[in-house]
Amino acid sequence: MATETTLIEIGVLFAAVAGAGVLANRIGQSVIPFYILIGMVLSEYVLGVAPVPEFLTPLIGETFPHLVETDFIHLGAELGIVFLLFFLGLEFNLERLLAARDRIGKAGTVDLVLNFGIGMVIGWYFFGEFLPAFIIAGIVYISSSAIITKSLIDLGWIANDEADPMLGTLVYEDLFIAVYLAVVSALVVGGGDIGEAAGQIGIAIAFILGLLVLVYFGTAWFQRTLETDSHEFVVLRTLGVLVLLSGAALALGVSEAVAAFFVGMAFSSTDHVHELERLLEPLRDTFAAVFFFWIGLLTNPAVFVGVAGMIAVAVLLTTPSKLVSGYFGGRVYDLDERRSVRVGLGMVTRGEFSLIIASIAVAVTDPGVQGAIGEGTAETIYAFAVGYVLFMSILGTTLMQYSNRIESVIVPRLQGDSGSSGQPSDD
Repeated sequence: MATETTLIEIGVLFAAVAGAGVLANRIGQSVIPFYILIGMVLSEYVLGVAPVPEFLTPLIGETFPHLVETDFIHLGAELGIVFLLFFLGLEFNLERLLAARDRIGKAGTVDLVLNFGIGMVIGWYFFGEFLPAFIIAGIVYISSSAIITKSLIDLGWIANDEADPMLGTLVYEDLFIAVYLAVVSALVVGGGDIGEAAGQIGIAIAFILGLLVLVYFGTAWFQRTLETDSHEFVVLRTLGVLVLLSGAALALGVSEAVAAFFVGMAFSSTDHVHELERLLEPLRDTFAAVFFFWIGLLTNPAVFVGVAGMIAVAVLLTTPSKLVSGYFGGRVYDLDERRSVRVGLGMVTRGEFSLIIASIAVAVTDPGVQGAIGEGTAETIYAFAVGYVLFMSILGTTLMQYSNRIESVIVPRLQGDSGSSGQPSDD
């Protein structure tokens, strides 16, 4: 039966990501690249072309080759994006943003100009067209809020001074990427022509402004929405608002991620933030795993050969640029050399946002729309993004884990004192 086959496929999905998570934790790495890798292994491009032993055919049959066609995975991936961005919005309310706007603005602008600019150069060099270059710029610019925040907590940095510039810069990036995602979505749908996409961009910006108004004036309504003693009703009411507005955004051509972020900001002004985090965290982690698994499932590892040079160039150029912009961000917050170096090391990681941007390039299946950047170009961008994120997520988390050793080498040179150890006094 179709239902039985679907249950087997979903069972394979969750068993696979659970095993990948165990392995990642055992070796002290982020789970994200492992979720992507296990998706690639179970895809039609790897396991789908491997011979299945006869004795396993009654159980497996053609399940693995067709995992990518499971509707649950598509829907789960969408929900993963929504929950990731919702939780990021929960971390930042408008009052907090306004209080630190000067420092956030300075650190974030340097981060944007340097890293987005380098991304445009890389994209133009390899593709020679504006839209692919614009997409590549976004992919290499945006750091991973999810991975970095988790690393800050795991390493105990969240209570240290370096956490403020890191989180502040991430907020700047998230706000920029909210508008950027709307523009990119409109350009892709509009065939790459700015004039034709102008109307869609206008709708997207109007929708975002509407969400900002809702965030600013709707605190009392959101507070009343969650006034209940039932955990069940809290979850259902939150999901009702979150998924409905995210779906409305998608229907209007605005990224669901944008809507989810602002809905999170709206709920962040209520007295129920910690309750929402506690109740919805399992849902976030579950569907985020499905999203990253889905990314791997759609990726043909063979295409990495064609983009290996591009990935290498991006890694060599954008790793130092993030280190520099992060260090400057720490200095803007009046941190010393050591903690400023930590900020730079912490901002190297790329993750979920880069993959969300790449997924926009290949999400539209209408041949007339796909022509905005060309199917071949879209596949190349997608393969680049997955390979780039795999490398940078591992590199970034490793740099944070071994920051003490790196600081002991770099900080004395920055201080002009070769006798300084540069070791942190607290962790």
